Amino acid sequence: MENQVFVMDHPLIQHKLTFLRSKDTGSKEFRELVSEIGMLMCYEATRDLPLEDARIETPIGPATTKVIAGRKMAFIPILRAGLGMVDGVLALVPAAKVGHIGLYRDPKTLKPVEYYSKLPSDITERDVIVLDPMLATGGSAIDAIGIIKRSHPKSIKFMCIIAAPEGMKAFTEAHPDVPVYCAAMDKRLNDHGYIVPGLGDAGDRIFGTL
Repeated sequence: MENQVFVMDHPLIQHKLTFLRSKDTGSKEFRELVSEIGMLMCYEATRDLPLEDARIETPIGPATTKVIAGRKMAFIPILRAGLGMVDGVLALVPAAKVGHIGLYRDPKTLKPVEYYSKLPSDITERDVIVLDPMLATGGSAIDAIGIIKRSHPKSIKFMCIIAAPEGMKAFTEAHPDVPVYCAAMDKRLNDHGYIVPGLGDAGDRIFGTL
C-alpha cells in the first residue's frame, strides 16, 4: 500500500478540507470546495505525465519548450457525488473526455449496484482518472475500476477526497495496480458505513438533498 496510496498534505488542500467537513457549510460553498479540491488534487495526480520538446516563437524569438507528450486523458466520475469533482479537473485538462459510471449503495447490504455505464469510445487510447469524493467501504470504487478495466484503458488512477482505512485496504487488495490519491485518511467507518469524522453524505451535500 505504501507505494500505491498518496495522501496529499498540501496546505491549500487541507485548508479547504476543513471548511468542506464543517456541518455549517451550505451546498453552494460545498460544491465550490469539492471542485477546487478536485482541481488541486488533479495537479498532483498528473505530476508524472511525460513531456516532450516543442518549438515555438515568442515575441522575442524562437524557443524550445515543453508540452505533454501526446497523452489523452479521460475523467470518469462515479455517480452521483463524483460529478462534483468534474469541473475542477476539466479546468486543468479541458481536452479530456468524460465518462460516467452509475453505482448506488444498497442500504441493507452496503454493496454497490451498477445502474449506468458510459465510457469514451477510444478509452483504450486514454489514461483514466476515476473520481469519487469518498472511499468508504471501497465497494463502489472497486466495482467501478473493475468495469473500466474490462475496456482496457492505457492506465487507471483513482482520486478521492476522504478515505477510510477499511475502504483503502479493500481497494488496494482488489486493485494493487491502481494508484490512489486522497486528501485525508480518516479514523474508521461507523455501523452505517459512513466515514468518521468524514463530512456526511457527499452526494447529498453537493446537490442539497439532505
